[in-house]
This record gives sequence, structure tokens and C-alpha cells, in this order.
Amino acid sequence: MLLNYILIAWRNMKKNRFHAILNIAGLAIGIAFTGMIMAHVWNELQVNTELKNADRQYVIKSKWKDKNMGFDLATSGALPKALKEQYPTLVKNFYRWDGLTLTVHGKEKDFKEEVQIGDSTLLDMFGFKVLAGNPTNALSTPNSMIMTEPVAKKYFGTVNAIGQTVEIENMAGQRQPFMLTAVIRVARDNGVTDLINNYSNGIILPESSISYFGRTIDNWKNMFIVGYVELQPGINPSQLNGPISKLLKENIPPNVYANLTPQVINLRDNYLEQNNGLVKRMLFTLSGIGLFILLMAVINFINISVSRAGSRMKEIGMRKVMGGRKHQLVWQFLIESTIIVCIATLLAFGCYLLLGPLFAQLVGKPLPALSEFPVYFVGYPLLFVVLIGLAAGLYPAFVLSALPSLSSLKGSLKSVKENILLRKSLVAFQFFTALVVLIGAFIVTKQVQFFFSKGIGYDKEFVVSAQVPRDWSPAGVAKMEGIRKQLAESPVVKDVTLTYEIMNGNNGGSLSIFPLGADATSAITAFQLSTDMHFAKTFQVPMAAGVFLAREGMPTDVHKMVINTRLAAALGYKDPADAVGKQVKFTELQDTYTIAGVTKDFHFGSMQQSIQPMVFFPIEVFNIFRYFAIKLKGGNVPQAIETLHQQWAALMPGAPFEYKFMDDSLAKMYQTELQLKKTAYTATVLALVIVLLGVIGLVSLTVQKRTREMGIRKVLGASVNSIISLFIKDFIAVMIVASVVACPVAYYLMQYWLNSYEYHVEITALPIMMIILSLGILTSVMIILQTLRVAVANPVKSLKVE
Repeated sequence: MLLNYILIAWRNMKKNRFHAILNIAGLAIGIAFTGMIMAHVWNELQVNTELKNADRQYVIKSKWKDKNMGFDLATSGALPKALKEQYPTLVKNFYRWDGLTLTVHGKEKDFKEEVQIGDSTLLDMFGFKVLAGNPTNALSTPNSMIMTEPVAKKYFGTVNAIGQTVEIENMAGQRQPFMLTAVIRVARDNGVTDLINNYSNGIILPESSISYFGRTIDNWKNMFIVGYVELQPGINPSQLNGPISKLLKENIPPNVYANLTPQVINLRDNYLEQNNGLVKRMLFTLSGIGLFILLMAVINFINISVSRAGSRMKEIGMRKVMGGRKHQLVWQFLIESTIIVCIATLLAFGCYLLLGPLFAQLVGKPLPALSEFPVYFVGYPLLFVVLIGLAAGLYPAFVLSALPSLSSLKGSLKSVKENILLRKSLVAFQFFTALVVLIGAFIVTKQVQFFFSKGIGYDKEFVVSAQVPRDWSPAGVAKMEGIRKQLAESPVVKDVTLTYEIMNGNNGGSLSIFPLGADATSAITAFQLSTDMHFAKTFQVPMAAGVFLAREGMPTDVHKMVINTRLAAALGYKDPADAVGKQVKFTELQDTYTIAGVTKDFHFGSMQQSIQPMVFFPIEVFNIFRYFAIKLKGGNVPQAIETLHQQWAALMPGAPFEYKFMDDSLAKMYQTELQLKKTAYTATVLALVIVLLGVIGLVSLTVQKRTREMGIRKVLGASVNSIISLFIKDFIAVMIVASVVACPVAYYLMQYWLNSYEYHVEITALPIMMIILSLGILTSVMIILQTLRVAVANPVKSLKVE
């Protein structure tokens, strides 16, 4: 019997292949897109779950009252170890690391690497899979080294390279060999080697080697160490609050303790909560987009199925006259709709396999293979097929099959009111979801464009940055200045600046500044940056008053510094010019400094935060630097880079020339927003396709039902335009109702999203009206194309249609 139902369903689909194709295509698109989004969301939720005892592993973070005072991801270097030693009933294990960007010299090539210097407890605590080497003593000696799988292959071509060495250069330019003792495989975005966005630590050195790099870890005053603890089974993280507070109060400076609130965050939660919950918001937004698209596809399918069911009344009547029973008709309709959903779902799986790599480019991360999902996930598509098949088949199965045979044979619905309101409501919901997606995509696009085109306050065009060898001594600074001058003389270079940081949201720490003679308690915390007098000229940062450190050709005065307009206002100077020449003090420094100039405000970091007070010191004050920022003259950029590469190699042999354009640095800072923009674009196209497929299907069915009516109207003198307008006005009226609801909903959702940024675009009415108008025009065109053939047909032929 089941085979008979399937055969009849297949014949019916072949007979009405146009509507069957519309239903399957719309559903497959919606299921595939939503499936890929849900796979991405699931994959993101799995980050850090592969770590051993991840449910009991926590990173100790710092929440600062004054956000300029410290690093949120770091804590006091001595704290994790002290917790393990003094509270062994609470803490089972600990791990700490300090991160450095160092030049690593291989046998054939040299590279800049993100290096992690950490405790020997790494492998025991987190359980990374060891591909080669002995995990028990991998970090037991000062010159030992662990590499991740990709980094080991980059230097040695294989993971089986235990005992081989590379030379690592410290800040003073000295080289020392480190021997590979283990190669590990780490999952992407894990909270240990990939804790900081866009920085992956591929080399791990032992804590015993820290003095070679001029650093310390086991130091209470070092508040820039990343620390983890693994709790004993059954211990609640809140039980650490007291011990952490007690240890910090006893060992760190009172002013630091007063500004600090330590936080113990589970590693699985930390990934989602990074950057003020940006990842979590991204996942919620993507899930909402996927849900809207799927709802549109499902409603489209249900609407067309219900509309087409009315045209099968005579078939129902004939089957009942020939002895068919109601339950047989019910099963027939339910199986037909379920088969369509099943075919669409299978096609969606095919789309996942074929289009998954393209979708991975949208979200910036690979999708999991089907084999990676838990076995119980098989139940979700099966449940979906059953539920949607039932939803689409309920009306024809139970309502039409219950009609008297005579009414069915006459094709009359007098005994049952055709639920026009329901169908119009479903169409309205389709338009509603489409408009919300379209408006949302437009606003996301405008906001991302705003990041790159307006309000950053400096010129990023043709600026490249590259890290330099770090000899942080007066002689090292002088050497770099000499190299800077030679680079500046290059025919392809416009300006060069030596600086500790570029505009990527990072900085050189913070200091508390106050006017000379004022009370130190009134000090303003400001970001500090070590740079040279060429910084403003290279980045085209406009000056509000004074000069940037010194005039061209003049010697640098180490007791002069520059502030931005935001800091000048915070110090009480209404006019930036009033600040020039004034003397200031810093609570952390002994000397008095004179303000040489005031820059106009510019965005050093992301627009998610407001512009912060900033102070710029000459490099000679602290003797620290990391980058050359080089502004090219433009023209043939690839040739300019090649010329620069050759000069770099001649001036700094052994130092890799690994450069980045400022556009790329900004793109990394707004990577999540760019991914959302691409996904929104895709969702816009799919929303339009699905809603227009629905319009085409419904209009074609309506035309079939009203063919004779159109023939009569033409005989009575109706024009082609008047006949087409009959169909258009029904859909446009529904769309207007949907627009009235969609506009405030879209406004509320997008305003909520925009409010997460300190600087954002304003939502205005004109673009929204243009989106509604464009959708109305597209809908009208689809309706015209569907109705024109019948509207211009010979009315005699139309009147003969049964």
C-alpha cells in the first residue's frame, strides 16, 4: 500500500512539475542555508570542549574600573601558582604564559612568530595530542621547545623532527638555539594557543627560559600574564573569589588593587564572551538570519501546497466515488507533502557538501564535516521532514478529504470556506521576513562601510607596517633611526615612522597624567604610545595645535610629549592651543613633561569603543619600538613592495620582511562585522529568491483558477492592464501590511545591534522606503510575467477552460 501511495505521489509531482520544482527549490535553499548556519554555530559552541577537563578549567581575567589601566585577558603573574600552592583543595593545576613576537631563524628561512613562554604544566593540564616527542618532559629544560603541527612542518617539513633546532632572537638581537622536544595538534580558536584574536602561538618555550628574553612571569607586579587554573572536582569557581582577592590585596600595589575586579571565566564560555560578547552576538544574529530564511521557505511551501490542494477537489471526489476511504486520502496527501520535504532535505545535504567551502569563506572558518556531528543529530532532519510534511499536508488531508463526494466532483467549496485569510497571512509573513532581512543587510553594510570610510581620523591608504628587530637600548634606537632615514630616501617611499604600535587597537600600556601643580588624585588615565616625530606625517594625523614632538630636522627632546584632543579636554583645556607649552606629571614617572602639541582625535582602536585619551612619547623615553610604518608613494604598489623588500634585506639581513597593509589590519579588527556583512548579502539574495518563488507559485495557481473569469472580463470589455492590476493589487496590499509591521521590528533589532558600537550610522526612512519600493517593483514584475500570457489570450479559449 505504501508503494502505491509513493507511485501516485510521484505521478502527481510529474504532472505538476512546475509547482513541484518551486516547492523543492525553495525548501532546499532554505534548509541548506540554515543548515550551514547552524553547523557553523554548533562548531563555534564546540571551541575548547576538546581540552582535557575543560569544564573545570578557567582563565583568570581582570575587569578594570579604568579601562585604560590594564589588559582584560591578563592577571598577576604570581597569582595562579600561589593559588595552587596555598589552596590545593580548591586548585588542582595551573598554567601561565607570556606572549612575544620574535624572529625565529630556521635552516633555510626566517619568520616572525608568536611565541608563548609558559609553565611546564601545559600538556598535563590541557591534554593536547602529542604527535611526536615525550609529553612528560617537553618543557623541562631551558632550551626545549614545543611546536604546533603547522609550525613544525613550516620549519622542518615534518612533525618527526624531535631533536632538531632553530635559533630564536631576543630583544637585544642575540640568538640562541632551542631544541624541538614535542609537536602537538591543537584545535582552532582554543583558549590556550589561540586565546587572543588573530594571534596564534605556534611555539611554546619553557618558563625557565624567560630571563633570556628579559621578562619575568613569577612576579606579583607583572599584571600582563595570562593565567589559568584547573579546579578540583566539585569546586565552584565562586569559591576562588575570596582567595584571589586576599592574595592580590596582600601582594599588588593598593592603587592597582582598587581598580581591579578579578574574574574567573570557564574556557568554554570565554571564547563566546570575548570582545564584549561579540562572538555570541554574531552567533545569535546568524541564527536569527537562518531562522528567518527557513521560515520563509517553509511558509512558501505550505502556502503553495494549500493553494494547489483546492485544484484537486475533483480528483478527491472521483477517488471517493471509486471506493476510496477518507483515511486513504489522508495518507495520500500527507505522504505526498512528506516526499517533497524529503527530496528537498536530501538536496540540501548535497548543497552542504558542494557549497560548504564557499559558505566557509563567508564566515571565515571551515564548516564541520557531516561525520563530525554526533549520531543523534540524524534525528533533527528526520523530525523536520515529518513535521513540515504534516504541516503542509494537513489542509488537503483532513479538510478537503472530508468534503461530500458530490461537492468535490463539482469542484465546489460551498460546504467549506476556503481560508483566504490564512493564505494571505502566510504571504504577509513572507514579505515581513524578507523586509526584515533586506533592511538588516542594508544597515549592516552601511555600518561596515562606515568603519572603513568615515571618521577614522587618519589616512590609511598605501601604508604598510612590518615588525623590526628589537634591540631596546639607546644604541638600538639610534640604529633603527639610521635605518629609518635610509628607507625614507627610497624612491618608492613617502614617509616612514618608527613606533611601538600601529592603529590596531593595541597600545603600549597606560599612564596617569595630571597638570603640574594639581593634585595627583585628579590624574587622568591615558593610553601611552612610544613613537617618533614622523608618526603624524606618515599617517596624516592632523594637528589641532603645536607640533608632533618636534619640527623636522630638530633634535628630539625626551621631556616633550604630545596628547590628543580628548585628553586635552579631560585635563581642562577648552582650546587645544591652551595646552601647548603646559607642563604635566605622571603618577608612574618621576620627570616633568611639556606638551609639544595636540592631535585631533582619531580612532586608534575599534569603533566599538569611544576614542580614548592618548599620550605620545618620543621613543627615546622608554627605548621601546616594534614597527616601521611606511607610507608608499602609490603607483605600481607590487613593484614598490619588491623594491622595499630588497632594501629591507640589505639594511637588516636576517630580519624577515613580513608586511601588512593598514587596510588588512583594519579588516582583521572588524573581521566579525565583515563576515556578518557577507552573510547578510547572501541572506538578502536567498530571501529575494524564496519570496519571488512563492509569488510565482501562488500567482500561477491563482491564474489557473481564474482563467475563465479573465475570459469573461475580456468579453465584457476589460483591458489587459486592468486584468493584471487585479492580481497585483492583492499582493501589493498584503506587502503594505507586512511593511507596516516589518519596519518597526527591523528598526528595533538593528538599533539594538548598532548600540553595541560607540560610533554608528543612523537609521533613516528613505533607504527603508527604497527597499520596500524595490521589493514591490520586483513582485509586480513577477506577477506581470505570470499573468500576461493569460491576459492577452483569446477569451474564447479562456472560456473553454475547465
